[in-house]
Amino acid sequence: MSGEYIRIPNDQYQKLLFQTRGQFIAILSVFNCHGLEVHVQGAIDECMKVTENFGMAVRGKDKPIHILNEPKRRGV
Repeated sequence: MSGEYIRIPNDQYQKLLFQTRGQFIAILSVFNCHGLEVHVQGAIDECMKVTENFGMAVRGKDKPIHILNEPKRRGV
């Protein structure tokens, strides 16, 4: 892999982030009816971080995709 990191124009990038967040909201909204509302937005934000890291990694940026070193604690 070359050391070159290719980025798309920022307006396209922002549009893709918006669409991706919308998909995570649609997928995870099912948990809003199970008393987990307070955790859904945080989970979406973390999924977005992983998604952005993954995108950078597949385009050649030397960046790990993980954001957590261990599982989160369960809510009580």
